[in-house]
Amino acid sequence: MAAVAMDFLQKYAPVVADQFVSMNSTQAQNTLYGDVNLDNLNWLERTWASYYIWMGNPVLATGVMSFLLHEIVYFGRAIPWLIIDAIPYFHQWKIQPDKHITRAQIWKCTKVVLLTHFTCELPLIYAFHPICCYFGMSTYEVPFSPIGLMAAQIAFFFVFEDMFHYWAHRALHYGPLYKHIHKLHHEFAAPIGIAAEYAHPLEVLILAQGTISGPFLYCLFRKDLHILTVYLWITLRLWQAVDAHSGYDFPWSLRHFLPFWAGADHHDFHHMTFTSCFSTSFRWWDYSLGTDVKYHAYKERLAKAKKNERAKLEKELNEKHLIEGQEAERLVLLGGKNKVEKIKIGSGKTQ
Repeated sequence: MAAVAMDFLQKYAPVVADQFVSMNSTQAQNTLYGDVNLDNLNWLERTWASYYIWMGNPVLATGVMSFLLHEIVYFGRAIPWLIIDAIPYFHQWKIQPDKHITRAQIWKCTKVVLLTHFTCELPLIYAFHPICCYFGMSTYEVPFSPIGLMAAQIAFFFVFEDMFHYWAHRALHYGPLYKHIHKLHHEFAAPIGIAAEYAHPLEVLILAQGTISGPFLYCLFRKDLHILTVYLWITLRLWQAVDAHSGYDFPWSLRHFLPFWAGADHHDFHHMTFTSCFSTSFRWWDYSLGTDVKYHAYKERLAKAKKNERAKLEKELNEKHLIEGQEAERLVLLGGKNKVEKIKIGSGKTQ
C-alpha cells in the first residue's frame, strides 16, 4: 500500500514525494553530521542526532517528532485534570463548583479536538521543518543553544504570544467572527483542561500564529534559534493553555507566586462573563486597557465578605455574571444594541 502511494506521489507530485524519501544511516550521518564529532556531544545531543540519522529524512523526522510532542503534551496535561475533576476532594478549589461537565460533553470535546489535530494541525506540523529552514532556524543540527539563551528566547515568545493573543482574542469577539468561529469555544462557560483547543479550525489557525510567529519573527533578526527551544516553548504554552482552562485555582497555582500571571482564575472569569479578561499568560494587557475591571470588583467583593458568607456570595455573583455573560453573547450574535433591545432576553421572542 505504501509503495502504491509513493508511486502515485512520484508520478503526480514529485516534490512532495521527495519529502518522504529516506537515506540509509551512513548517508544520513555523512549528509547531516559530516563535519560534526558526535563523540564530543552530551547524551541528549547524541540522542537527537541518532534519531535524525535513524529516520534518514529530516523533514519526516521533524514532522513526526513535532506532532507526537503536541499530542503527548496536550493530552498528558489535560487527562490529569479530568481525573482531578472526578475526585470530590479537589472540588474545594474548583472555581465554579456548581458547574459539572458530563461524560457526553467530554467525549464530544475530545472528538472535536482530535479531528482538528489530525485534519488541521497535522499538515501544518508536517510542513514545519521546511518553514523552519526557510527562516534559518536550526532543526537537526547539534549542539543545542546555551540554556541562558534558550530562557531569554522563551521569555520573548511568551510576551509576544500574550500580546498577539489579547488582540486576536478580542477580535474574535466581534460579531461575525464570534458567530462563525469563536462561539464553539464558548460552549463551555465553565471550561475544562481538554477544552483548551476545543475550537473552530480557523480559530486554531489564527491563535496558533501567536505561538509560532514569535520564533519566526525572532529568526528574522537573529540566527541562533534551535527547534529544541521552540519545542520547550510549545510545551510550556500548551501547559499554560490547558491549565488556564482547568477550572481549578489551587493555593500552589502559579498566579499566587507571580501576581502578573493570569492562570485559570483569570481565564475562567472570561468564560463566565464573556466580556472580561482576554489575555492568556499575563494580566498586564487587561489591566492596562480596563478589560479586567469587573474581575477586580468581583475579587474585591469576595475578599471583603465574611468567611462564613463567602461561599454563598460567590455562588450568587457567579450566577449573576453568567447571566450577564449570556446576555452579552446574545448581543454580539444579534449584531448590536438596537437589535437586542427588540428581543426579550431569555425568550427569543420579538416584543
